Amino acid sequence: MKTYKIAIIGGDGTGPEVTAEAVKVMDVVSAKFGFKVEKNYFDFGGERYKRTGEILPDDGVADLKKHDAILLGAIGHPDVKPGILEKGLLLRMRFELDQYINLRPVRLLPGVETPLKDKGPKEIDYVVVRENSGDIYTGSGGLMMKDTPHEVATQTAVYSRFQVDRALRYAFEFARKHGKKARGVGKDNTLGLVGKTNVLTFVYDLWERAFHEMGEKEYPDIRRDYYHVDATCMWMVKSPEWFDVLVTGNLFGDIITDLGAITQGGMGIAAGGNINPEGVSMFEPIGGSAPKYTGMGVINPLAAICAMQMMLETLGEEKAAAKIDAAVRHVTANKLKSMAAGKMGYTTSQVGDMVAQHVAD
Repeated sequence: MKTYKIAIIGGDGTGPEVTAEAVKVMDVVSAKFGFKVEKNYFDFGGERYKRTGEILPDDGVADLKKHDAILLGAIGHPDVKPGILEKGLLLRMRFELDQYINLRPVRLLPGVETPLKDKGPKEIDYVVVRENSGDIYTGSGGLMMKDTPHEVATQTAVYSRFQVDRALRYAFEFARKHGKKARGVGKDNTLGLVGKTNVLTFVYDLWERAFHEMGEKEYPDIRRDYYHVDATCMWMVKSPEWFDVLVTGNLFGDIITDLGAITQGGMGIAAGGNINPEGVSMFEPIGGSAPKYTGMGVINPLAAICAMQMMLETLGEEKAAAKIDAAVRHVTANKLKSMAAGKMGYTTSQVGDMVAQHVAD
């Protein structure tokens, strides 16, 4: 029987509550499909920082590297200045664990409302592959003559061909395995590059050349499209059915995935993975810590459950992941009144129970 070592970081606010429901479902599905999960809990987050002044201990990343994957609840504490935990914990883990892919499915589940008129689950069904290690997030830049009338701020987007190539290769492979044709819902597996080649003529010239060179030589079976990022934002609202798998840089990916999350029903149902295909990956709900709902038992746990489902799929437990996906779809289609906190018609724990029960059946 295969055993997976999973690091669990509940984090801040409602993070521990939704993570508990994801773990509940994971325990049920592992028993049903014949694998074991060894769970190790870490208290990284705002409360630890307030108590000790420590964000991530020196041996923290080394400990995380001993695991097969990480399940994260949420990071963000109202008593900690914004940026401290995000940079000191989230970005540090991403960079030191080399989680160079951010994977964000944009899929509208049955029964979930979207603000897009006349669009449903058939139309809102694509995935964004965001490069997660370069771009403007690397910290290249600084301030000159700070607090003077002549102050200058620079923050530079930096990409190497190595970073671009490995992100593109992941995206091509993902499109080949999980594109619409592979799922039986389209005639082509299509990978679309999102960039800004008409203005960012250095960075996205590199991306575009690498995209077509790799596609022609290694992935002739994958259809290739190109979209300017501003046009992409319009089409995500007007014609989301055009998209299959999208690949883009770190900054553009950060922006368009939040737009995508709103179209799929909001942050409370969106999940994502920070992935190192050769190492330890981290999976999380996107909605944040939602501190005002802490301890009330009203927060929606489905995004955390979907993050755990992504984790199992990435680890190779595809049948278990498919069962969870079916259970979540059953609950959204037949049970919940709303995806919003306090409006679901059930408590956080009851929603987790319903998903777990459907998995067990």
